[in-house]
Amino acid sequence: MVGMKIGLMLPMGSDETRGVSDLLQLAVLSEDVGLDSLWVADHFFHRAGGQTSGIHEAWTLLTAVAALTARVDVGTLVLAVPFRNPALTAKMALELDEVSGGRLILGLGCGWHEPEFDALGSPFDHRVSRFEEALQIILPLLRGEEVTFAGRYHRASEAVLVPGPSRAGGPPVLIAAAGHRMLELTARHAHQYNSAWHGEPGHSATLNQRLETLREAASATGRDPSTLTLTAGVVVRFDDLPGGDAEGDDAEPAGPAHVVRGSATRIAEALAGYADLGVDHLIVHLDPPSEEAVRRLGAIAADARTRTPGHS
Repeated sequence: MVGMKIGLMLPMGSDETRGVSDLLQLAVLSEDVGLDSLWVADHFFHRAGGQTSGIHEAWTLLTAVAALTARVDVGTLVLAVPFRNPALTAKMALELDEVSGGRLILGLGCGWHEPEFDALGSPFDHRVSRFEEALQIILPLLRGEEVTFAGRYHRASEAVLVPGPSRAGGPPVLIAAAGHRMLELTARHAHQYNSAWHGEPGHSATLNQRLETLREAASATGRDPSTLTLTAGVVVRFDDLPGGDAEGDDAEPAGPAHVVRGSATRIAEALAGYADLGVDHLIVHLDPPSEEAVRRLGAIAADARTRTPGHS
C-alpha cells in the first residue's frame, strides 16, 4: 500500500522553461523518478504593474502529457470555469479522461485574475454564483446524464455527451476554494479539495482553518468529511540549485509559512507532516524548476511516503 501521493505542478510560465519541449521532458522525467501526478495551471496571461507575462495553454499541454505518460495522474489546478462553456468543459474532460486511460483529475475553480476576464470579455461579477450554476451542468454530464438547465447565467437544453464516460461516474472533480461559500460547494459536490500554496505544515494556519471550515460544511450537508480527498499545494526550494536563493543576499528569506527548504531529509519530513493534517495528496511547486530539482523531488517523495500512515 502506498502512502500519501506527491506530484508536481508543471512550470507553465513562458519564462520558466525554454518551451513546451522542456515541459514535456520534465513531465516524462517526473513519472520516471516515481512522482504520482502532474498538474497544469489554467491562465490566459498574468498582468500586474503594467507588465504582462505569458503562460502555456493548459488543456493542450495536459493532453500531450497524458499521451506521453502511462502511470501518473494528470490534473488541472485548476481549470477556470468562466473561460469555457460548461458543457464544453465536460466534453473536453471526458475525452481527456479517455486519452489518459482514466487518469484525469478535473480541477475546477471560479477564476481570480480580473485582467484575464477583461481581456477575454468574460464577466468578473458573481463568480461563485456563476460557478455554482456551471457545476449543475458539468457534474451530471460527467456522469453520463442528460442535462436541461435554465439559470441566471447558464443554460443547457437536452445536453448529453456521446460517447459517455469511460469509467463509472466519470473523472473525479477537484475544487480549489478559500472562501466559505466555495468551501460549501466543495463539500457538497467535489470528490477532492485543494488549498495552495503553503510551506511548512506546522506553520500552515490558513490551511488548517480552511480544512476545518470544509469539514464543518461537509457535516452540515450530511456528508462524511472522510469521503473528501484532501490535496494541498506546497512550495519547495533547493537553495543550492541555480535560482534557489532567488530572494538575493540582501533580502529576507521566505519564511516557513511560504516555502519548504533545507536538506533532503528535512524536506521529506515536512512533506510527510502534511499527512498529520489529513492531506492525502501533495502538489509540489518547485522554485525554481529544473531537471535536477525534479530528480531530487522524486527521491524526497519516496522518503516522505515511508514516513506517512498507510505505507507498507
